[in-house]
Amino acid sequence: MLRRAWKPIAASIVVAGPAYYFYTIRDQTFQHPLRVKSTDGKKQIVMKTLPLLPMKSIDSRLGESGITETNSRPYGITWHHTTSALASNDPIEDAHSHQIIQGDDGQSDLLFFTVFDGHGGRNTSQLLSRTLINAVSLQLSKLAANTSASLSSTKSFTDSLWALWSKSSSGSISATWDVPSISSAIEDAFVGFDQVLLDAPISILKQAIQQGTMSAKSPVPDLSSNASGIQTMEAAISGSCALMALFDTAQKDLYIACTGDSRAVAGVWKSNNDGKGTWEVDVLSEDQTARNPKEVERLISEHPNDEADNVVMNGRVLGGLEPSRAFGDARYKWPLAMQELLNQVYMVGNGTSLRKPPKTFKTPPYVTARPVITHRKLSFKDPSSLRFLVLATDGLWDVLTPEEVVSLVGGHLAGLKGVIPKSELPSLIPTSIANAGVDGKAGKQLSRSTKQGSWAFVDDNISTHLIRNALGGGDEKELRQIMSIPAGMSRSYRDDITVTVVWWEVGKENNVDSVTIKSKL
Repeated sequence: MLRRAWKPIAASIVVAGPAYYFYTIRDQTFQHPLRVKSTDGKKQIVMKTLPLLPMKSIDSRLGESGITETNSRPYGITWHHTTSALASNDPIEDAHSHQIIQGDDGQSDLLFFTVFDGHGGRNTSQLLSRTLINAVSLQLSKLAANTSASLSSTKSFTDSLWALWSKSSSGSISATWDVPSISSAIEDAFVGFDQVLLDAPISILKQAIQQGTMSAKSPVPDLSSNASGIQTMEAAISGSCALMALFDTAQKDLYIACTGDSRAVAGVWKSNNDGKGTWEVDVLSEDQTARNPKEVERLISEHPNDEADNVVMNGRVLGGLEPSRAFGDARYKWPLAMQELLNQVYMVGNGTSLRKPPKTFKTPPYVTARPVITHRKLSFKDPSSLRFLVLATDGLWDVLTPEEVVSLVGGHLAGLKGVIPKSELPSLIPTSIANAGVDGKAGKQLSRSTKQGSWAFVDDNISTHLIRNALGGGDEKELRQIMSIPAGMSRSYRDDITVTVVWWEVGKENNVDSVTIKSKL
């Protein structure tokens, strides 16, 4: 449907961008600055020689996780989505998931797409990828059944969540519901899930006390070898941002639920009378960080006046955590006495300790998992309706603007091929801003995103295409440099990146029902 807008463009000559200021290319190695401690304890910069990976290895790493999936549905819509991820941490702390739940009538779906940006480990993000969609589905099924029980206090939900811990659920949902009710149900599911997450190690401790497993030498049980307890403890003390898109095809609604600083951006095609058109950029989430004025105001309002100067320091919650909303991160949520108790129960026996909260910690919780919900109406046949959606962890948005992402996706859908100078893409794929959202990164975006250099249209997988262009695009030397920094060093220069792109076509209902393709270069 979009290929009619522009003709495919032949490959351009590669224009190499300038090398990073911290590298010098010498044959197949480059110099990389490494911060180390000297003998007197002071930090200093030393230059380390690193091998420069060949493009064949770069292409392989970029494409190894890419998946393209097509689902033709009986109501006449074919859904496409791609997902790709690139690690900087070892192992990667990002995660993702998706699920289609068919309506009872067989003519409608709820389609879920999620990305998760973990921090302090991958335990929370991995758990969310296995269970959060199911938790939201469960809450929506209660809404459909006209039940109003609180998700965080209902025993049946807690029991169900434990069952979902290691096994995905399936089912169907069919109901007529309004936007406020669904938004509220999603919020309740997020908050309830996080509460169960935080309560899990406490529940195991209570059970151990009731069973009398304490020794005579200690007033509390030693659960440092309790596998379930350690698992729940790790998921509670690490943290994760969460971004969920829910397409309700029966009501033609899109919901975006954002907890943290991952970002959702839509491209909306606006055609002109001459057959050409423009991609409107619609930012559907706000970066929930302590650099977002709205979040700063909320945080200060939730705590006593004498904490006003300490709740946010240096753009971080209590001077420590950057996202102001997240799952887990129990050291910003559990009371101090609870943290000390659980540290003794689970950590000490393993020779480790729970990281202490910031010194200004007084009146928890300081971080919430409650999402902000954004809603948009959909029309699958209206050419002015939403046409694609990009969900990505903040590693992508650190280096690309929403306008650049929409241009890159729009150009891919239009059939652009080869290497395109950055200065030329706006005239080939024009964009306009419908909604800029709130940028909570406060100038954090790195200098790689400039008008100099070039974009590369060489990947079949659109998500891989975006990741490649975030890290150098058509500037091969630049791309090789940033991708050659090994784990342990690379985190200072690029984050984990996970990208999902969703788009659809009308009138493809006779095609194959579902096809999944691994990326190939």
